[in-house]
Parts: sequence; C-alpha cells; structure tokens
Amino acid sequence: MRSPTLSKRHFRVIGVTAHARGSLYEVAAGGRTVRILLTTHAMQRMMTWQLTETVVLRTLLFPEEVLSGHRDRFIAQRRKQQHVVRAVYEYEDDLPVVVTVYNPAAKRYFRGGGMYEDQLLP
Repeated sequence: MRSPTLSKRHFRVIGVTAHARGSLYEVAAGGRTVRILLTTHAMQRMMTWQLTETVVLRTLLFPEEVLSGHRDRFIAQRRKQQHVVRAVYEYEDDLPVVVTVYNPAAKRYFRGGGMYEDQLLP
C-alpha cells in the first residue's frame, strides 16, 4: 500500500470553498498545507485558455521559474509544450491570490528556468 504522504512533485486538493473573490483552495503539497485563492477573473481566464485547475495549481506549487511583476505581483511559469502557463499572483496578508492566468508562446516569456523571486513552497 502506498504511503499517504505525497512526493515532492505531487499535490492533492483537500478542499475548495467559496470566497467573495473566487474560490479558496486548500492543497497538500511538499509536506505542507497551502491555501491559494483563485479569483473569479483567474478562473474565467482558465476557461478561456482551456487550462485545468491541476495545471494552474502545479504551476504555482512547482514552477520552473517565478519572476517579479508589476505592483508587487509575481509570475509563476511552467512550460506546456510550446507554450508557458503564467499564473500572476499577489499576497493578501499571507494568502497567495491568483489574479490572472494565461498561456502564451514560451519563446516570448520563458527565460530558461531556475529563477525564483518567490516560492509558495520552500
């Protein structure tokens, strides 16, 4: 039987609750429990770009790189074929809040990986 602990690259959604700004996800990953708020706008963009919650959460939890953005925001990036999933987030107190998500061509934004201006998991 498999151990209930998750490997370093896997995660499990423990629960999702409604929030005034979207949906609050509670996720087990890397031996920790992390709360992440996906705003209504971010969820609409996920539908537009046909990105699943699994792809977006994996991008946030296990990014290939995280860059600094405008207005104290961060951009978690993870390649997906010839594109890159970009999840733009900020902190509200200690809560990561995903404000938008998109999936442009990787050659335009991806810098090669390994840069981490921020990380949700240590």
